[in-house]
Amino acid sequence: MAKIANVFNMILIITVGIGIYYMFLGNGDNGVFSTSGIYNLKYFTVLSNCLCGLIALVTFMWQLRKKKLCMIWKYIAATEMGLTFFIIACFLQPMYPNLNMYAKGNFWFHLICPLVAMIEFVVLSLVEKKIPFVWSFIPVIPVALYGSCYFLNTMLNGTGKWPNTNDFYGFLNWGVPVGMIIFGCIMLISWMIALLLRIPNVVVHKIHRNHSVKI
Repeated sequence: MAKIANVFNMILIITVGIGIYYMFLGNGDNGVFSTSGIYNLKYFTVLSNCLCGLIALVTFMWQLRKKKLCMIWKYIAATEMGLTFFIIACFLQPMYPNLNMYAKGNFWFHLICPLVAMIEFVVLSLVEKKIPFVWSFIPVIPVALYGSCYFLNTMLNGTGKWPNTNDFYGFLNWGVPVGMIIFGCIMLISWMIALLLRIPNVVVHKIHRNHSVKI
């Protein structure tokens, strides 16, 4: 399983690296929700991918030293990437069908890297100890922190006008109350994604427990 983990980590490091190259070193023409250089860090999708890539790199380095990083970090990364995948595929792309949410760097950040991160977590979780239910709330914390900073920035500096708007996700298009409801729904979705990612681990342990009881 350690070899499989190393393969997944290498894939994530490479794919996130490709996305970073396009997003940070390219000309900024990566489709919707992208800009040039370091300014891409304002997007949750970019931050979630960078976090996932960093965790993959640290995990890989620890494994080379015969050490193991706590699974909670992979759980956080997979959940944030799952949220990125879900929001783009099920919300933003259908809402704006004429816009390409998967151009260049966003192809990696919105599709490839999230899928790899989620598949990796599910595969590795099958041989892990039972993931505590309380862990499912931890991946929601980064979402809450990002959303709080997002709304605080719009409150302090105003929403502005496109393309220089601070409300680049359009949460406040229908007013602050609706924006807060959307934000609450996104946190709920992130928790549900965390729960879904935990299911294979729980099922395996339940089967193992039942099998042990019968024996």
